[in-house]
Amino acid sequence: MPAAAKCRLIKRVAEFVPRALWKNVPDGTRGIYTLQKQDGRNVFNVVYVGMAGGRQAGIWSRLESHNRSKIKKWTHFSVFEVHDNVMPEDVREIEGLLRHLYRKTIYANHHNKQVRHGPFTKIRVRQVRLRKEEWGESV
Repeated sequence: MPAAAKCRLIKRVAEFVPRALWKNVPDGTRGIYTLQKQDGRNVFNVVYVGMAGGRQAGIWSRLESHNRSKIKKWTHFSVFEVHDNVMPEDVREIEGLLRHLYRKTIYANHHNKQVRHGPFTKIRVRQVRLRKEEWGESV
């Protein structure tokens, strides 16, 4: 009997990998990735959040295009590979969540064109309505 997965969505993680090693990511890897700029010994600022959810173009292809770009200044990257049964829509939602979280940072916001995940605007609880009794309502 195969061992149970450690995480339900994420299959494998590689964090804070030096930029020079981007070619080591297997082509066709699906999931979320971040580009980081090392500012200090153990500080890695996120400058970009991206995804590769399709079966044809993987994270390797995305990193290749970022590597050719002169605009984004990054020194490291992290990859969060999803399990094979995770749907592309799920990968887009995870990416949307991360971009939404980083939308007001001075680093990631500059490079991410889509800084707000559209579906979140439909389910968002406005601050003025954020009362305990309303939080429990189903959407």
